[in-house]
Amino acid sequence: MPLEMNREVFITCAVTGSGSTQDRSPHVPRSPKEIAESAIAAAKAGAAIVHCHVRDPETGAPSRRLDLYREVTERIRDAEVDVVLNLTAGMGGDMVFGDTENPLPLKEAGTDMVGATERMAHVAECLPEICTLDCGTMNFAEADYVMTNTPGMLRAMGQMMTDLGVKPEIEAFDTGHLWFAKELVKEGVLEPKALVQLCMGVPWGAPDDLNTFMAMVNNVPDDWTFSAFALGRNQMAYAAQSVLAGGNVRVGLEDNLWLGKGVLAENWQLVERANTIVSNMGARVIGPQEVREKLGLTKRAPAGG
Repeated sequence: MPLEMNREVFITCAVTGSGSTQDRSPHVPRSPKEIAESAIAAAKAGAAIVHCHVRDPETGAPSRRLDLYREVTERIRDAEVDVVLNLTAGMGGDMVFGDTENPLPLKEAGTDMVGATERMAHVAECLPEICTLDCGTMNFAEADYVMTNTPGMLRAMGQMMTDLGVKPEIEAFDTGHLWFAKELVKEGVLEPKALVQLCMGVPWGAPDDLNTFMAMVNNVPDDWTFSAFALGRNQMAYAAQSVLAGGNVRVGLEDNLWLGKGVLAENWQLVERANTIVSNMGARVIGPQEVREKLGLTKRAPAGG
Protein backbone atom coordinates (compact mmCIF):
# COMPACT_ATOMS: atom_id res chain seq x y z
CA MET A 1 0.00 0.00 0.00
CA PRO A 2 1.45 3.40 -0.95
CA LEU A 3 2.34 5.44 2.09
CA GLU A 4 0.66 8.81 1.86
CA MET A 5 -0.88 10.79 4.69
CA ASN A 6 -4.66 10.55 4.89
CA ARG A 7 -6.20 14.02 4.63
CA GLU A 8 -9.83 12.90 5.13
CA VAL A 9 -9.93 10.92 8.38
CA PHE A 10 -12.76 9.21 10.21
CA ILE A 11 -12.65 8.41 13.90
CA THR A 12 -14.16 5.27 15.39
CA CYS A 13 -14.94 5.11 19.10
CA ALA A 14 -14.84 1.60 20.61
CA VAL A 15 -17.23 2.30 23.46
CA THR A 16 -16.99 -0.58 25.95
CA GLY A 17 -15.54 -3.83 24.55
CA SER A 18 -15.73 -7.24 26.21
CA GLY A 19 -12.62 -7.15 28.37
CA SER A 20 -12.62 -7.27 32.17
CA THR A 21 -12.44 -3.49 32.51
CA GLN A 22 -15.85 -2.93 34.08
CA ASP A 23 -14.45 -2.67 37.62
CA ARG A 24 -11.33 -0.72 36.70
CA SER A 25 -13.08 2.50 35.74
CA PRO A 26 -16.49 3.97 36.63
CA HIS A 27 -16.66 5.37 33.09
CA VAL A 28 -16.87 1.96 31.36
CA PRO A 29 -20.56 1.78 30.41
CA ARG A 30 -22.55 -1.33 31.34
CA SER A 31 -26.27 -0.92 30.68
CA PRO A 32 -27.70 -0.31 27.18
CA LYS A 33 -28.63 3.22 28.29
CA GLU A 34 -25.08 3.93 29.48
CA ILE A 35 -23.51 2.41 26.36
CA ALA A 36 -25.79 4.40 24.05
CA GLU A 37 -25.26 7.65 25.96
CA SER A 38 -21.49 7.18 25.86
CA ALA A 39 -21.65 6.46 22.13
CA ILE A 40 -23.79 9.53 21.50
CA ALA A 41 -21.39 11.74 23.48
CA ALA A 42 -18.51 10.31 21.43
CA ALA A 43 -20.37 11.15 18.22
CA LYS A 44 -20.88 14.71 19.39
CA ALA A 45 -17.12 14.92 20.04
CA GLY A 46 -16.33 13.90 16.46
CA ALA A 47 -16.62 10.11 16.15
CA ALA A 48 -18.20 9.17 12.82
CA ILE A 49 -18.46 5.49 13.85
CA VAL A 50 -19.28 3.91 17.20
CA HIS A 51 -18.24 0.29 17.77
CA CYS A 52 -20.43 -1.38 20.40
CA HIS A 53 -20.45 -4.53 22.49
CA VAL A 54 -23.06 -5.13 25.18
CA ARG A 55 -22.61 -6.11 28.82
CA ASP A 56 -24.77 -7.55 31.56
CA PRO A 57 -26.22 -4.42 33.17
CA GLU A 58 -25.77 -5.83 36.69
CA THR A 59 -22.32 -7.41 36.56
CA GLY A 60 -20.72 -5.68 33.59
CA ALA A 61 -19.71 -9.06 32.14
CA PRO A 62 -19.73 -9.37 28.32
CA SER A 63 -23.02 -10.57 26.85
CA ARG A 64 -24.64 -11.62 23.57
CA ARG A 65 -28.24 -10.95 24.63
CA LEU A 66 -30.41 -9.81 21.73
CA ASP A 67 -32.55 -7.52 23.88
CA LEU A 68 -29.47 -5.60 25.01
CA TYR A 69 -28.24 -5.13 21.43
CA ARG A 70 -31.73 -4.10 20.35
CA GLU A 71 -31.95 -1.44 23.06
CA VAL A 72 -28.48 -0.03 22.32
CA THR A 73 -29.29 0.11 18.60
CA GLU A 74 -32.63 1.82 19.10
CA ARG A 75 -31.25 4.39 21.51
CA ILE A 76 -28.40 5.33 19.17
CA ARG A 77 -30.68 5.49 16.12
CA ASP A 78 -33.18 7.66 18.00
CA ALA A 79 -30.49 10.15 19.08
CA GLU A 80 -30.37 13.69 17.78
CA VAL A 81 -26.84 13.14 16.46
CA ASP A 82 -26.06 11.00 13.41
CA VAL A 83 -23.42 8.27 13.68
CA VAL A 84 -22.50 5.05 11.86
CA LEU A 85 -23.30 1.99 13.98
CA ASN A 86 -20.72 -0.82 14.15
CA LEU A 87 -21.64 -3.89 16.24
CA THR A 88 -19.23 -6.61 17.28
CA ALA A 89 -19.68 -10.13 15.94
CA GLY A 90 -16.72 -11.40 17.92
CA MET A 91 -18.58 -13.05 20.78
CA GLY A 92 -19.29 -16.78 20.81
CA GLY A 93 -15.83 -18.05 19.88
CA ASP A 94 -14.21 -18.16 23.32
CA MET A 95 -12.45 -21.27 24.65
CA VAL A 96 -10.91 -21.49 28.11
CA PHE A 97 -8.88 -24.66 28.62
CA GLY A 98 -8.15 -26.51 31.83
CA ASP A 99 -4.66 -26.67 33.27
CA THR A 100 -1.68 -27.79 31.20
CA GLU A 101 -1.97 -31.42 32.35
CA ASN A 102 -5.76 -31.56 31.95
CA PRO A 103 -6.74 -29.16 29.16
CA LEU A 104 -10.07 -30.92 28.58
CA PRO A 105 -12.86 -30.55 29.40
CA LEU A 106 -12.97 -26.82 28.74
CA LYS A 107 -13.72 -24.61 31.72
CA GLU A 108 -17.32 -23.46 31.84
CA ALA A 109 -16.34 -20.05 33.20
CA GLY A 110 -15.39 -17.93 30.22
CA THR A 111 -16.03 -20.56 27.53
CA ASP A 112 -18.68 -19.42 25.05
CA MET A 113 -18.77 -21.44 21.83
CA VAL A 114 -21.81 -21.20 19.55
CA GLY A 115 -22.54 -21.59 15.85
CA ALA A 116 -22.27 -18.98 13.12
CA THR A 117 -26.01 -18.23 12.98
CA GLU A 118 -26.18 -17.57 16.72
CA ARG A 119 -23.04 -15.42 16.60
CA MET A 120 -24.72 -13.36 13.89
CA ALA A 121 -28.25 -13.25 15.36
CA HIS A 122 -28.00 -9.69 16.71
CA VAL A 123 -26.51 -8.45 13.43
CA ALA A 124 -29.36 -9.99 11.44
CA GLU A 125 -31.90 -8.42 13.79
CA CYS A 126 -30.36 -4.96 14.30
CA LEU A 127 -28.84 -4.51 10.80
CA PRO A 128 -25.98 -2.17 11.71
CA GLU A 129 -24.08 -0.54 8.89
CA ILE A 130 -20.86 -2.32 9.94
CA CYS A 131 -20.05 -5.39 12.04
CA THR A 132 -16.68 -6.86 12.95
CA LEU A 133 -15.12 -10.05 11.61
CA ASP A 134 -12.16 -11.19 13.74
CA CYS A 135 -10.17 -12.80 10.96
CA GLY A 136 -8.23 -15.48 12.84
CA THR A 137 -7.66 -17.55 15.95
CA MET A 138 -5.18 -16.35 18.58
CA ASN A 139 -4.00 -16.68 22.16
CA PHE A 140 -5.01 -13.74 24.34
CA ALA A 141 -3.24 -12.44 27.43
CA GLU A 142 -5.22 -14.67 29.77
CA ALA A 143 -3.27 -17.88 30.41
CA ASP A 144 -5.60 -20.48 28.89
CA TYR A 145 -8.01 -18.39 26.78
CA VAL A 146 -8.09 -18.78 22.99
CA MET A 147 -10.17 -16.59 20.66
CA THR A 148 -11.38 -19.11 18.10
CA ASN A 149 -12.32 -18.21 14.52
CA THR A 150 -11.73 -21.14 12.18
CA PRO A 151 -11.58 -20.71 8.39
CA GLY A 152 -14.94 -22.45 8.09
CA MET A 153 -16.55 -20.23 10.72
CA LEU A 154 -15.16 -17.09 9.07
CA ARG A 155 -16.40 -18.14 5.65
CA ALA A 156 -19.87 -18.78 7.08
CA MET A 157 -20.06 -15.55 9.06
CA GLY A 158 -18.51 -13.49 6.25
CA GLN A 159 -21.08 -14.80 3.78
CA MET A 160 -23.89 -13.95 6.19
CA MET A 161 -22.59 -10.38 6.49
CA THR A 162 -22.40 -10.05 2.71
CA ASP A 163 -25.91 -11.46 2.26
CA LEU A 164 -27.30 -9.09 4.91
CA GLY A 165 -25.69 -6.08 3.26
CA VAL A 166 -23.73 -5.29 6.44
CA LYS A 167 -20.14 -4.26 5.75
CA PRO A 168 -17.57 -6.37 7.61
CA GLU A 169 -14.83 -4.55 9.46
CA ILE A 170 -12.03 -7.11 9.27
CA GLU A 171 -10.20 -7.20 12.60
CA ALA A 172 -6.58 -8.11 11.88
CA PHE A 173 -4.52 -8.97 14.98
CA ASP A 174 -1.57 -10.25 12.94
CA THR A 175 -0.35 -10.47 9.36
CA GLY A 176 -1.83 -13.94 8.82
CA HIS A 177 -5.27 -12.52 9.52
CA LEU A 178 -4.81 -10.11 6.63
CA TRP A 179 -3.65 -12.99 4.45
CA PHE A 180 -6.87 -14.90 5.13
CA ALA A 181 -9.03 -11.80 4.69
CA LYS A 182 -7.58 -11.34 1.21
CA GLU A 183 -8.45 -14.98 0.52
CA LEU A 184 -12.07 -14.33 1.56
CA VAL A 185 -12.24 -11.46 -0.94
CA LYS A 186 -10.63 -13.63 -3.62
CA GLU A 187 -13.23 -16.36 -2.98
CA GLY A 188 -16.09 -13.87 -3.21
CA VAL A 189 -17.16 -14.36 0.40
CA LEU A 190 -16.38 -10.70 1.10
CA GLU A 191 -16.80 -7.90 -1.39
CA PRO A 192 -13.79 -6.03 -2.82
CA LYS A 193 -12.68 -2.68 -1.36
CA ALA A 194 -12.79 -4.13 2.13
CA LEU A 195 -12.57 -2.31 5.45
CA VAL A 196 -9.92 -3.47 7.91
CA GLN A 197 -8.95 -2.57 11.47
CA LEU A 198 -5.29 -3.12 12.37
CA CYS A 199 -5.27 -4.19 16.02
CA MET A 200 -1.86 -3.45 17.52
CA GLY A 201 -0.43 -4.42 20.88
CA VAL A 202 -3.06 -7.00 21.83
CA PRO A 203 -1.26 -9.86 23.62
CA TRP A 204 -0.39 -12.14 21.82
CA GLY A 205 -0.99 -10.72 18.40
CA ALA A 206 1.00 -8.09 16.52
CA PRO A 207 3.10 -5.94 18.90
CA ASP A 208 2.65 -2.20 18.63
CA ASP A 209 6.14 -1.33 17.44
CA LEU A 210 6.52 0.71 14.27
CA ASN A 211 8.20 -2.03 12.22
CA THR A 212 5.35 -4.46 12.85
CA PHE A 213 2.76 -1.76 12.16
CA MET A 214 4.35 -0.98 8.80
CA ALA A 215 4.40 -4.69 7.96
CA MET A 216 0.66 -4.73 8.61
CA VAL A 217 0.05 -1.57 6.58
CA ASN A 218 2.12 -2.91 3.67
CA ASN A 219 -0.10 -6.01 3.57
CA VAL A 220 -3.30 -3.98 3.13
CA PRO A 221 -4.40 -3.92 -0.54
CA ASP A 222 -4.33 -0.53 -2.24
CA ASP A 223 -8.09 -0.33 -2.70
CA TRP A 224 -8.97 -1.24 0.91
CA THR A 225 -9.70 1.27 3.69
CA PHE A 226 -7.87 0.76 6.97
CA SER A 227 -7.95 2.08 10.47
CA ALA A 228 -5.67 1.25 13.38
CA PHE A 229 -5.43 1.35 17.14
CA ALA A 230 -3.05 0.38 19.93
CA LEU A 231 -3.83 -0.50 23.52
CA GLY A 232 -3.17 1.65 26.55
CA ARG A 233 -0.67 4.48 26.56
CA ASN A 234 0.11 4.17 22.84
CA GLN A 235 -3.48 4.83 21.79
CA MET A 236 -2.92 8.45 20.80
CA ALA A 237 0.47 7.77 19.22
CA TYR A 238 -1.30 5.36 16.88
CA ALA A 239 -3.92 7.96 16.06
CA ALA A 240 -1.06 9.96 14.53
CA GLN A 241 0.80 7.01 13.04
CA SER A 242 -2.26 5.62 11.30
CA VAL A 243 -3.05 8.97 9.66
CA LEU A 244 0.58 9.37 8.50
CA ALA A 245 0.46 5.88 6.95
CA GLY A 246 -2.77 6.63 5.09
CA GLY A 247 -5.31 5.25 7.54
CA ASN A 248 -8.03 6.24 9.95
CA VAL A 249 -8.29 6.31 13.74
CA ARG A 250 -9.86 4.27 16.51
CA VAL A 251 -9.90 5.29 20.17
CA GLY A 252 -12.16 4.46 23.10
CA LEU A 253 -12.45 2.72 26.45
CA GLU A 254 -12.35 -0.75 24.88
CA ASP A 255 -8.66 -0.14 24.22
CA ASN A 256 -7.52 2.40 26.81
CA LEU A 257 -8.97 3.65 30.10
CA TRP A 258 -6.64 6.61 30.65
CA LEU A 259 -6.60 10.23 29.54
CA GLY A 260 -3.26 10.79 31.26
CA LYS A 261 -1.25 9.49 34.19
CA GLY A 262 -3.69 8.86 37.01
CA VAL A 263 -6.62 10.38 35.09
CA LEU A 264 -9.39 8.05 33.95
CA ALA A 265 -10.96 8.95 30.61
CA GLU A 266 -14.46 9.09 29.23
CA ASN A 267 -15.06 8.07 25.64
CA TRP A 268 -15.88 11.58 24.44
CA GLN A 269 -12.60 12.88 25.90
CA LEU A 270 -10.57 10.29 23.97
CA VAL A 271 -12.41 11.19 20.77
CA GLU A 272 -11.90 14.89 21.42
CA ARG A 273 -8.16 14.37 21.91
CA ALA A 274 -7.90 12.27 18.74
CA ASN A 275 -9.86 14.92 16.86
CA THR A 276 -7.36 17.54 17.99
CA ILE A 277 -4.38 15.40 16.97
CA VAL A 278 -5.79 14.73 13.51
CA SER A 279 -6.75 18.36 12.94
CA ASN A 280 -3.35 19.64 14.13
CA MET A 281 -1.70 17.32 11.60
CA GLY A 282 -3.51 19.20 8.83
CA ALA A 283 -6.11 16.53 8.10
CA ARG A 284 -9.87 16.96 8.20
CA VAL A 285 -12.09 14.80 10.42
CA ILE A 286 -15.04 13.62 8.34
CA GLY A 287 -18.55 12.88 9.54
CA PRO A 288 -20.88 9.89 9.28
CA GLN A 289 -22.49 10.76 5.96
CA GLU A 290 -19.11 11.14 4.28
CA VAL A 291 -18.09 7.79 5.78
CA ARG A 292 -21.21 6.17 4.29
CA GLU A 293 -20.33 7.56 0.88
CA LYS A 294 -16.69 6.50 1.21
CA LEU A 295 -17.45 2.94 2.35
CA GLY A 296 -20.69 2.36 0.44
CA LEU A 297 -22.82 1.96 3.57
CA THR A 298 -26.60 1.93 3.78
CA LYS A 299 -28.29 3.21 6.92
CA ARG A 300 -31.26 0.99 7.69
CA ALA A 301 -33.83 0.37 10.37
CA PRO A 302 -33.84 -2.98 12.15
CA ALA A 303 -35.68 -5.91 10.56
CA GLY A 304 -39.39 -5.31 11.04
CA GLY A 305 -38.69 -1.73 12.17
